[in-house]
Amino acid sequence: MAGHSTAAAQPLQPGAGLNRPLITVSIMLATLMQSLDSTIANVALPHMQGALSASQDEITWVLTSYIVSAAIATPLTGWLATRFGVKHLLAASITGFTIASGLCGLADSLPQIIIARLLQGIFGASLVPLSQSILLDINPREKQGQAMAVWGMGVMVGPILGPTLGGWLTESYNWRWVFFINLPVGAFALFGTLAYLPENRRKLGERFDFFGFATLSLAVGALQALLDRGEQLDWFSSMEIRIEALLAVISFAFFIAHTATAGPRSFFRYQLLKDRNFVTGVFFIFVVGAVMYATRALLPPMLQSLMNYDAATAGLVSAPSGVGTMVAMMVVGRLIGRFDVRVLLVTGFLISAFALWQMTHYTLVLSQSDIVWPGVVQGFGLGLVFVPLSSVTFSTLSGDLRSDGTAIYSLMRNIGSSIGISVVQTFITRNTQVAHASLATHVSVYDPVVRSQVDLHSSGAIALLDMQITQQASMIAYIDDFKLMFIATLLVIPLLAIIRPARHSSATPADAHVAMD
Repeated sequence: MAGHSTAAAQPLQPGAGLNRPLITVSIMLATLMQSLDSTIANVALPHMQGALSASQDEITWVLTSYIVSAAIATPLTGWLATRFGVKHLLAASITGFTIASGLCGLADSLPQIIIARLLQGIFGASLVPLSQSILLDINPREKQGQAMAVWGMGVMVGPILGPTLGGWLTESYNWRWVFFINLPVGAFALFGTLAYLPENRRKLGERFDFFGFATLSLAVGALQALLDRGEQLDWFSSMEIRIEALLAVISFAFFIAHTATAGPRSFFRYQLLKDRNFVTGVFFIFVVGAVMYATRALLPPMLQSLMNYDAATAGLVSAPSGVGTMVAMMVVGRLIGRFDVRVLLVTGFLISAFALWQMTHYTLVLSQSDIVWPGVVQGFGLGLVFVPLSSVTFSTLSGDLRSDGTAIYSLMRNIGSSIGISVVQTFITRNTQVAHASLATHVSVYDPVVRSQVDLHSSGAIALLDMQITQQASMIAYIDDFKLMFIATLLVIPLLAIIRPARHSSATPADAHVAMD
């Protein structure tokens, strides 16, 4: 994503000299470590709030600081990989992320943990796009579908298992182990990277487009802050949100204008926009990020606030959706190449839509199986989508664009998840109020049924009635969110026709074996 010279990078041919299994294990440990940390701290926030003497508003910065710094640093991946080499960048990212995790666990004040989380986000931003790029690089085209299945497990299962693991560590030990768990994982990942990942040629003459990076970073950072803080500050009634929205719009406008006029010196590789599969794939991963993470964000608070689940139990009943994802990814890796990827994608989206349809029938009286099975079905559907989508998005992209493409791919998935979470949380708050008002109109002191069931002279009885109405209103609001995601999933399915399956027979060796630059 910087100005690029015409010299070609040295391709890394997937040959016998590479120890692909150990390289895969090493980079997937790093990917799992990073993806787990996107959600593992969520259930520990109340414990951290007490230990660090923070308010409810202040403790959310533990999550926001990580998300914003990772979003800003992600677009840097392509240029850094080109300038310093994939191996050096990956080793530095793992080292920095692991050290920052230790600093998070050792933090004794809110500013200390926020700074450590900022460092975690900065160093962790490159881990997911680099791992995807490396797996595509070291595997021949016919095995790239299976490689994306392995990569997808780490990326998708990590956020799902995060709350379960975080809840267990917090209850069994304390919240600091949510971060200390990364230390041995990071050490193994770093050793494997240094021992088995080969070097690649670097382009030392690359010039960095500081203006392009600054405008894109400011736009992404302002957007992330707006999305993370909007619901809490009542959106555009807050001056902070209005300023962040203005910054995002102006910065992105400058970035677009700069990219259009800077030519090959631009930070963003505009050649990516010429590849139809890549552009379409980026759109769909945005949708997948929004649907997957929004569902994961809805279920735990629904279970805890309406059904009195504790954090650990809520995590446990949500975790089986990861099993569905893993099963789908193990299966679909072998199906790519035998079936048109568009058939697999349609099937995956339809299965995910069916699971969301099941969730629209939730009530306040649910057994654990009523929660587990739709989650498993949705996880299976998303697994069918994620692997073919990752494979086909990069199937027609030239090798020298791979590092930049994976960074944009990860960035759009993260932005999709942030927008999805913000939208559903906003609708939860507003629809709860609307449903409460609607239900309350049907409760009248003149209704003989109400008079026979409620002692209207008792403030306690009236408060209990209001609480029951609020619970029912909240359940209606959650169901409305599931309906929204169900409809959105169905609406994007016809757009899959835009995707063009890769013609393997016409692939050149350079395309089949991507350069690690």
